[in-house]
Order: sequence, then C-alpha cells, then structure tokens
Amino acid sequence: MAILVIAEHNNAVLAAATLNTVAAAKAIGGDIHVLVAGAGCGAIGEAAAKIEGVSKVLVADDAAYGHQLPENVAPLIAGLAKDYSHVLAAATTNGKNFMPRVAAQLDVDQISEIIAVESADTFKRPIYAGNAIATVQSSAPIKVITVRATGFDPVNAEGGSASVEQVSGSGDAGVSSFVGEELAKSDRPELTAAKIVVSGGRGMQNGENFKHLYSLADKLGAAVGASRAAVDAGFVPNDMQVGQTGKIVAPQLYIAVGISGAIQHLAGMKDSKVIVAINKDEEAPIFQVADYGLVGDLFEILPALEELV
Repeated sequence: MAILVIAEHNNAVLAAATLNTVAAAKAIGGDIHVLVAGAGCGAIGEAAAKIEGVSKVLVADDAAYGHQLPENVAPLIAGLAKDYSHVLAAATTNGKNFMPRVAAQLDVDQISEIIAVESADTFKRPIYAGNAIATVQSSAPIKVITVRATGFDPVNAEGGSASVEQVSGSGDAGVSSFVGEELAKSDRPELTAAKIVVSGGRGMQNGENFKHLYSLADKLGAAVGASRAAVDAGFVPNDMQVGQTGKIVAPQLYIAVGISGAIQHLAGMKDSKVIVAINKDEEAPIFQVADYGLVGDLFEILPALEELV
C-alpha cells in the first residue's frame, strides 16, 4: 500500500503543513511518496526528500503548475493517483481547491479535514463546527483525503533520504490563467504556523484599537488574528480571520481579546494548547473553553499586561 502526499509550498519554501500531512500518512501506514508540483521547485523537492518517513519524491516542474491552478494540478494528481491507495493533501486553500477535482476525476468520494486515523479506511473528522466528531469509513479504491494540520503533530523535517524522480503531466489545460496576486506582508509570524496568537473581536470597537494587539504581539513574537465579527465590521482584513470560515490554528498559546466565543470562532482555535480569554462579560462563551480568564475592560488590561511582558 503506497500513499501519495501532495506537498504544500510556494516554489521557494516547503510549508509546515506538509509535515503534518506526512504524519497522517504515517498513521495510515505504508510507503509514503510526496508530489511536488510547481515551477522552479527543485529545491522544494530536495527539502521534501529529507522529510522523515518519506521514501520517494516526485517532482513535476512545469510553468503550468507554478501557481497551483486546480485546473492544471488536479489532472496531474489524478493521473498519478491510480498507483496509490491514498492521496493526502493539507486542508489549506490550495488543498481545498484541487482535491475535490481530483476526487471527481477519480469518481470517488472525498474525506475532508481528518483529525485522526482509526485504520487504513476509517478516519475521524469534525462536523457541526467541531461540536461533534464523525467516524467515517470509506470503501473507495483510492481514498482522497484532506488533512487538518492541527490534528497531527508534524514529523521531523530532517532525517530522511528519499529518492527524487521527475514526472510530467498534461501541463496547461488552457481553461484558466494566473492574473496576479496581492500578498499581505508582515514581520510577524504567519498565523497558522505561529506558536503564539493574539486575536481581537468585536470588543476592540474599531480597527484603530488593534494597535494594542499589534504592540503586545510584537513583544511576544506572536501572530495577530481576529474573529469573524471583527472582520465583517471592517476592523481588519479577512486574511486575519480565525474560525470555521477562516484559518484553523492550534498554537501553544492563544489570547482571545474582546471575543465572545461564537461557535464559528471556537471551531478555529479550540485545539490551542493554552487559551487565555479577556472579556468584560463573565458569561461570554469563550470562558467555557479558556484555561485562564480575565474579566474586565480590555483597554485597561492590555496596557497592564504589556508592561509585564
């Protein structure tokens, strides 16, 4: 039984979520191969070959795969998938984009965002915004799976010595093209990879007040997130949103400031190792999942907390 893991990368850096996905593959058991599809991605292939537990790396280096357009990447994966029992990708924006297409082209069901492996054909995944865990068994000949990275501890990025093999696909399907992108630049850690996350909600009152969170985050070396309510109110851009329809995070420390704790938000952060909640409403649902709670005015608590850091 061989398993194909799709590497998450930007043609320059191998994303940490790939290590979590390989961990899920190890839990299933079998020979683990990694596909690196991109443009000028040779260094990514070399990095993938060093991942613990990986026996082979397939590199598809083609301009058509440079921006991970699903119309181009999905046929490549589907063509290779016929030699594998499982195809896994991280449940990132890219993974969620091309994996359903892969499943459709293989005429199998997709199993989304697994958080645990029971056996080679049985997996656990959250449903109802994480309020229930479903155990799913699949009889599909090829199991197409996305992996919630926070559910698996990453394998070591070093220690492996996999062989590297060049592969090719059908290239550009000619039905879509990359136009451009605008990337938010920040000196702070990336939200889904940060060990500490400070998030603000509607209680911040406006976007200007997020400066208090930025200041605290800079001292802690933390990333800054936000609830959907804060994003919908226009306080901060939507790439900062943590929650079911935003980013799923599980840092060592999560500080929720002025966040009531709606189910949508809890689904994205309740797996954090330690949760600290700051809210003036002692009945706020966030306190039900918090390890530590501070009831009071956040505009008084934040400056005092910053002085102590």
